Amino acid sequence: MKIGIVCYPTYGGSGVVATELGKALALRGHQVHFISYKQPARLDFFTNNLFYHEVYVSSYPLFDYPPYETTLTSRLVDVVKFEKLDLLHVHYAIPHASAAIFAKQILAAEGIHIPIITTLHGTDITLVGKDASFTPVVTYSLNQSDAITSVSDSLKQDTYKHFKITKDIKVIPNFIDFERFSKKPREHFKKALSSQGEKLLVHTSNFRKVKRVEDVVKTFGIVSKKIPSKLILVGDGPERQNIEMLCREMQLCDQIIFLGKQDPVEEILSVCDLFIMPSETESFGLAALEAMACEVPVISSNAGGIPELNIDGETGYLCNVGDVKHMAEKAIYLLGNEDLLKQFKSAAKKRALEFHIDRIVPQYEVVYASVTQNTIAEHA
Repeated sequence: MKIGIVCYPTYGGSGVVATELGKALALRGHQVHFISYKQPARLDFFTNNLFYHEVYVSSYPLFDYPPYETTLTSRLVDVVKFEKLDLLHVHYAIPHASAAIFAKQILAAEGIHIPIITTLHGTDITLVGKDASFTPVVTYSLNQSDAITSVSDSLKQDTYKHFKITKDIKVIPNFIDFERFSKKPREHFKKALSSQGEKLLVHTSNFRKVKRVEDVVKTFGIVSKKIPSKLILVGDGPERQNIEMLCREMQLCDQIIFLGKQDPVEEILSVCDLFIMPSETESFGLAALEAMACEVPVISSNAGGIPELNIDGETGYLCNVGDVKHMAEKAIYLLGNEDLLKQFKSAAKKRALEFHIDRIVPQYEVVYASVTQNTIAEHA
């Protein structure tokens, strides 16, 4: 098939999943065309089946804000016509779904019928999408899509709750590429980070308020009084400065390592003992899955789709959002019992294998085949 993938090019979950999906599809013989305003961060190689089409946004002085949605629509029309795509798979509802539906209508007027698959990733529904000013557009775009997928059942239910969706939403979870995300022998790196053999706790995110990184630091503050340990913070974002100030206030600077944005995050995860994810909301918890694939148990909140991934008492522990004391107690209990920690590490990897990319990508292929066959039948 010739597949167009529309996504944000950033390090956020939706862009990462879309890019990894496209790369996997290309390796399976499909021709994949990425369409975005910048080359996706994870699009780190090209093959004969992999292409990138940039969306050029006008800076005409008449506009206070660049008309990205209109430009994207025009670009989609152009790529579909020139490359003869079989379908468009858009990731993140705003504004990709609406732009794709508009492009579909333009193409239909020219006798070209292109099916649209919209994948919901989380904040496009639970945060941005709930803005009343977007509701009519999001609702219409989803109902006009030929198929809708969601990365968790929790997100599926949130979508039905907040929007009047008349179509079925198929849950296809996020996935992991075990060729990349698996425990690597990096003892020299571990010794550099924990020269005295301290336990290593880790958190990775985009440092937004919803990630509650302050809870990570507060949890670690309690743990560090009981267990010799260090905290590794990977990522960057708007809360970075506030977190640095909190570390100083709590006098934890010598025990907390800020590594900033890191592409080879699997190298870091491979030497860590425990992953902390106290998020206010998570549609799935891709960062936790990456940690589990590297044999790192997870102490997390019980928000959103996280309980569909992290099994309480087996791959880690679930705690109420904001319950720093409970998170710390579970972390201390696990880190203080080597046999139990080893058992949890093994269980984390076993659970992660259920989300192996080779098990998930075929589910998308089934959806692709269904919508293209239906479109052909409708316009035969």
